[in-house]
Amino acid sequence: MVTTIRISRILIALTALLIALNAFAGTNTINPTRGYDLLQQALTKYEQIAANGGWTKITGTKKYYQQAESAAAVTDIKNRLRATGDYTSDDLSALFTPELTAAVKRVQKRFGFKENGVVDAALIKELNIPVEQRINQILLNMERLQALPPSTGGTRLVANIPEFKLHVYEGDKQVFDMNIVVGTAANKTVTFNDEMKQIVFSPYWNVPSSIVKNEILPKMRANYDYLWRNNYEQVGTENGLPKIRQLPGPDNALGKVKFVFPNDHNIYFHDTPAKSLFNMRRRAYSHGCIRLAEPEKLAQYLLRDTPGWTPERIDIAMNSGSEQTVNLSVPVEVAITYFTAWVDNEGAVNFREDIYGHDKVSARRVASAT
Repeated sequence: MVTTIRISRILIALTALLIALNAFAGTNTINPTRGYDLLQQALTKYEQIAANGGWTKITGTKKYYQQAESAAAVTDIKNRLRATGDYTSDDLSALFTPELTAAVKRVQKRFGFKENGVVDAALIKELNIPVEQRINQILLNMERLQALPPSTGGTRLVANIPEFKLHVYEGDKQVFDMNIVVGTAANKTVTFNDEMKQIVFSPYWNVPSSIVKNEILPKMRANYDYLWRNNYEQVGTENGLPKIRQLPGPDNALGKVKFVFPNDHNIYFHDTPAKSLFNMRRRAYSHGCIRLAEPEKLAQYLLRDTPGWTPERIDIAMNSGSEQTVNLSVPVEVAITYFTAWVDNEGAVNFREDIYGHDKVSARRVASAT
């Protein structure tokens, strides 16, 4: 335990240094004060759990466990959830009871799983992560919060990559959130801060040169009419490659609207025709930009005080097939963040998978320093 705490404290210092060296540009959109204090409380709780010996490892052999069945692993599950206070019953039998189902649903919500009350291998894997690792995870995310200046108090959009969620705030009050799709491990979405300045309805998609080279050119060579069949057009050449754009329309990769905050990473929010991906738990499928599950809702919200931009007009613009750009009268703060641990509005500590390995990189650096 002493070694764990020492590594954790070194992790704090190292992470603070790394964040300072890679400071976000522009005004930050997260108020870290309340989130930091809540994580501090969670840290105290998890350090107490560690001091008491940690938690029981679940050693199940089945693919899943659910209500009304009996198995030795069910007792392990009950003991594991009692350690964190998610299961409060004194019943430690091998029977999967309704009380355990309710507790599992609470845990599934905290870990970002579908709340069906069924304990499967993926959930067991998360529950079996040692308490010492969770402590380090909390510490790391406390530093990420502490390093961020407070919000300026206006509208702000916070996309949290590991959570696969976009949160819309007015000051510190969340107005709504929505599911998002982020970049793959090979095409990571970058964390940074910026200001959204434009909404583009029925957009063209100017295909990045890397996608032209690696994906479109081979298809063009295999099928002479590939561009025409997929609603693309060539608009010139650049650095020996054709410049390709996709015309507005229902099959456009950006969907019917994109939200622009100019940055060196060429990342923005946009609609998508691939709606089925929003039903996945792990939504890392894009080339780096962030796809929105409810782009029309966001457009309506951002233009709610802009004269003439009624929901009906927005719908027409999204389906017109003719690109139209609207400048926001007041730029909107945007933060693309990477938090794998936080405390939600109900006071429950949430954990998410380190999908890009950022936490692991910091942990390895700490281990090498010790």
